Amino acid sequence: MFDSMQALLWGTVAGSALLLGSAAAWWLKIPKIWVSVIMAFGAGVLISALTFELVLAAYTTGGLAATLIGVIAGALLYFGANRLLGWRAKRRRAKKGTGGADESAGSDLAVGALIDGIPESVALGLTVVASSAINPAMLIAIFISNVPEGLASTAQMKGAGRKGSSVAALWGSIAICCGISAFLGALLLESMPGEVLAFATAVAAGGILTMIADTMIPEAYAAEHDYTGLLVTTGFLAAFSLHVTGG
Repeated sequence: MFDSMQALLWGTVAGSALLLGSAAAWWLKIPKIWVSVIMAFGAGVLISALTFELVLAAYTTGGLAATLIGVIAGALLYFGANRLLGWRAKRRRAKKGTGGADESAGSDLAVGALIDGIPESVALGLTVVASSAINPAMLIAIFISNVPEGLASTAQMKGAGRKGSSVAALWGSIAICCGISAFLGALLLESMPGEVLAFATAVAAGGILTMIADTMIPEAYAAEHDYTGLLVTTGFLAAFSLHVTGG
């Protein structure tokens, strides 16, 4: 139970980065280029973390088959949820017409943050189960990647005229969901066989990796394509260094 409570705490901390990004977008005027820089660096950090803290850990725990099936399942789950989200957004835009601000755009990004936030948080919970302590590399990776998501979404909501209280309530509820997901990941999977634990860990890795490829890197490249590759590599090496030095 202690591990589960640790997971709840750290999952909520990681999710709170969404609130931090949202507050920055609401109160500060941050150039889009800096959002892209953070996003590219965060993508590299996440790639390193999911490689060494999730996929490798899944293979060590439950073998190759469970790991491969889990990664594929996670990728398909994220892909399907993202496609459904995009389809619903297109339908709403078609009903509203092409004129005026799209009030749902920021909310769509927020739902996307929830879709990838849940497997990230479950992954955090699983790392607590595996080592009886939070993994700093994974926590830092998720925290860094959450900041630009909250920032970009809130900027769109603010432009569409959403109230600050409703925006804060939205991101606060998503942060709580992240904490609960980490708690459930640790609580429900703590006593499971190695293959089940490996599969669950790999599902989280597959979902996160697909999110990075579909969202974080393309959005970063669209705004700052000259240095995106270098920033992703820098983030990867920073997280890898933290991993090998005992982080």
